[in-house]
Amino acid sequence: MPISRRGLLAGLPLFLAGCSSTTLNSQTNYAALPDEKFPLRQVPIDKIKPDLRRTEVAYETTHEAGTVVVDTPARRAYYVLGGGRAIRYGVGVGRQGLALSGDAYVGRKAEWPTWTPTLNMQNREARYKKLAGGMPGGPNNPLGARAMYLYRAGNDTHFRIHGTNQPESIGYAMSSGCIRMMNHDVIDLYERVKVGAHVVVIQA
Repeated sequence: MPISRRGLLAGLPLFLAGCSSTTLNSQTNYAALPDEKFPLRQVPIDKIKPDLRRTEVAYETTHEAGTVVVDTPARRAYYVLGGGRAIRYGVGVGRQGLALSGDAYVGRKAEWPTWTPTLNMQNREARYKKLAGGMPGGPNNPLGARAMYLYRAGNDTHFRIHGTNQPESIGYAMSSGCIRMMNHDVIDLYERVKVGAHVVVIQA
């Protein structure tokens, strides 16, 4: 049935309200976090590609609610809500040959974690050797605001899901194997994920 001009104009405020709601949601997701141990500034929304912003999406999977699925080729992570829904996040992933694949679980979690380069990293790049004793948490720490440590069979894999002080790396393969997220996003995921949660990393 044709839509009259009057009907179109009547519906326009609702359409615009829907657009405003989406924008407001993104702005709220990335607003300043002054109560953090190291306060975080608002993230400039216009600098984040829409498909890398945190949002709830349709997501059909056989994995249980509470599972984290990292789709490495797509540079996306999903927190499974159940009922065909998930929270989608943009992520940065490991360079080729430096990435985890398959199943793991969250062995522990930490806020503003200390970062210690692995022995492999220290052997690979001399600049890491001076940090062998660890780098305290803070705005310059490469693990960012939160870290979730991935384990297998009781052993630390040395791979993490963590924040970053390099938000421009999100969407790219340039880490030393870990899964990095914007600090605002990793804080959101950290609050949802429980120790022991199943993590699935898809490489292809």
